[in-house]
Amino acid sequence: MNRHFTLAMKMVVVGVLCSAIFSACRKDSNKVDNTTPTSSTVVSDEDSLKYLMYRIMQVTYVDGGRNKTTDLPTYFWYNQVPQLDPSSSTYANADDLLSTMKTYSKSSSGTVLDRYSFLDRTGSLSSSLQNGLSETFNKISATGNYGMEVSYASDGTKSYLYIVYADKNSPAGQKGLTRGDEIIAVNGDTNISYDGANGTNVSKVTNAIYYSTSVTLKVKKAVTGAEATYSLTSGSFTINPVLFDTIYTVNSQKVGYFVFYTFTNTYNTQGAATLTKSKLDGLFAKYKAAGITNLIVDLRYNQGGSVTTAEYLDSAIAPAAAANKTMYYYQYNDKLTANLDGTGLDASIKFPNLTGGLALNNVFFITGAHTASASELTLNNLTPYMSVKLVGDTTYGKPVGFITFNISKYDSTHTKQYLADLYAINFATENANHVGGYYTGIVPDQLANDYINVPWGYRNDDENLDRIFNYITTGSFARTSANARVLTETTANQRAAIQSSIASPRFNGMVDYRIGKRIQ
Repeated sequence: MNRHFTLAMKMVVVGVLCSAIFSACRKDSNKVDNTTPTSSTVVSDEDSLKYLMYRIMQVTYVDGGRNKTTDLPTYFWYNQVPQLDPSSSTYANADDLLSTMKTYSKSSSGTVLDRYSFLDRTGSLSSSLQNGLSETFNKISATGNYGMEVSYASDGTKSYLYIVYADKNSPAGQKGLTRGDEIIAVNGDTNISYDGANGTNVSKVTNAIYYSTSVTLKVKKAVTGAEATYSLTSGSFTINPVLFDTIYTVNSQKVGYFVFYTFTNTYNTQGAATLTKSKLDGLFAKYKAAGITNLIVDLRYNQGGSVTTAEYLDSAIAPAAAANKTMYYYQYNDKLTANLDGTGLDASIKFPNLTGGLALNNVFFITGAHTASASELTLNNLTPYMSVKLVGDTTYGKPVGFITFNISKYDSTHTKQYLADLYAINFATENANHVGGYYTGIVPDQLANDYINVPWGYRNDDENLDRIFNYITTGSFARTSANARVLTETTANQRAAIQSSIASPRFNGMVDYRIGKRIQ
């Protein structure tokens, strides 16, 4: 079905869906009043946001949470949250209320499952993911202000600050900064060694990299060791999610490899193809022409994004046998599940009639602690249909996603005023074999270190690539004796990331914007 409607068609569809919703909800005629008790009058914008957010999550999403007769809560764990008073002074703002609600999302063992729900008060995330455009200063980001991510690393004796990656189109990427470049001074200050997650140096670096409009970096280049100073100004740019790609020959076999760092939409809100789509189409056309028999997808820093892009990537990778079969299943709360037809929610997603045309022996995913959500969905969807191998580290663990809800109020002149976008967990996913629920992450088939001073594609120095090449050659991930000697000889020059050493504002999650458009 064409998911890109004209405005007129959208109005028709919305009208039909609204009728369907109310028709479906007549079965709940005994619920004639779903009023949320409040202890005080809703007066401020923040009061309105708290009230409507609570209503959308716990009572009904119809009419932006204002409908008084329907029983359609959207929060995945709504039935574990007790009745709360959203107007209570206990909650200083909507974020406080949301934080409290999240604490009730517990597993059978008592573990809080919702580490994810949040409010975006700027609307910038929706623009970034749907239109493939980065934002500028001080907003929740799919990319970061300069289009790069940084991390500390250690050689066991001292710490180093490295660029983990930079989008090619970003201010950092356009200056030639890339993975493995060492930052040796920030704004002329060389006192930037790692001093703990809450340390003065770390705070200084974090603010300079993620919360400033300009920064000057002195950098030692990864390959040449040459030192140079770069002045960057934050700005908006078109996101290029492919950081690196190549084709290797391993044991006489062609092996495709690419690094993919975010799941921006393949089509924007106007229905036009994005750079993400053109980059993926170009990659897979090249891989098909080369006749690759193995594919390596590097998702070690991919924290998710749009589910439609995960579907697009899976469709390109999957074998012909997967065509028109179930890709994944949605799981919603009991109230939404009972009203799937009326709400227009999908029960499952299928592979297209034709997949990408590759004939792969294996697809390998390089993963790590930042591999989350749409990334995990991508690899999980393929496991019922082909040989899928994971190398690296255990993934983040996020088998759940968002249907974004735009929360607005109406002023005294009945003019609509934007308040925030609500990203509260609305669904979980399972693959065709009903495998899901990986809240603690997905364990790789082979552990491998992530040396962040090693540039993209250095097959012998990148332990992840080396182990994959060994598997393609021998059927085992064990490193050969020759490569093991090389590893021993170069250990002093290989620097593993200090996990969570820098708190990045990057988005972590997966969003189905299609559903949000249908039901609002």
